[in-house]
Amino acid sequence: MDERAVTIGEAAALYGLTPSTLRWWEGQGLLDPPARAGNKRLYRDADLRRIGLIHLCCVTGMMPLDEAAAVTSGDTDRRTWRGTIVRHIARLEQLIEQTDAARNFLSHLLRCAADDMAACPVLDGELTARTPRGRVHDTDLVHAAAVARARPHRPPATPRRDEKPGTGGTCDEKAHPRCPGWPDRRAALPRPSPRLLLTRVPATRLPHPPPHPPPRLSDAVPSGDQR
Repeated sequence: MDERAVTIGEAAALYGLTPSTLRWWEGQGLLDPPARAGNKRLYRDADLRRIGLIHLCCVTGMMPLDEAAAVTSGDTDRRTWRGTIVRHIARLEQLIEQTDAARNFLSHLLRCAADDMAACPVLDGELTARTPRGRVHDTDLVHAAAVARARPHRPPATPRRDEKPGTGGTCDEKAHPRCPGWPDRRAALPRPSPRLLLTRVPATRLPHPPPHPPPRLSDAVPSGDQR
């Protein structure tokens, strides 16, 4: 068995983290306490692999700490941690759909020939599809506003996994009027891959994994401390 080990500073440096991050993960149950020699933590190959798994789940995979712990601790049964991942993937898919809708609308703003975007012919469709205004089926905005006052807004229910709300966007020229000067063949903007939509936080700015929900306050430990 390989008994070689490194200090907490070296273990953190391997993944571009700070020692305080590893202590934070340990305190949140994502990482088991490592062996010690005196007051120093010692990380062996198995420990370094588990730190890498936590990095993939929390930083790359954007998992909340409590959910990532179910995957990374090694103490959760297979069915439970797989279910945790399935639920998180569903949230990511919803986030990607929302991001796609945002990109499609903002890309349309760049293509539209209208000088004032409030006069864009497809704006009414976007307001109906993407804002609470759509709950009032009235083409007159003034009358719709008066009706909305008496009709409290309730957030829509989360769609089933097989539903794709907003697919194609309401800027589709087949469903809405064409904007002034809209070209016959729209120049397609580069479509980023889903991985690019989930931007990673630079390691140098990551004192702790992205919190969700906000983590409890913890004592700050100087990064140079090798305990």
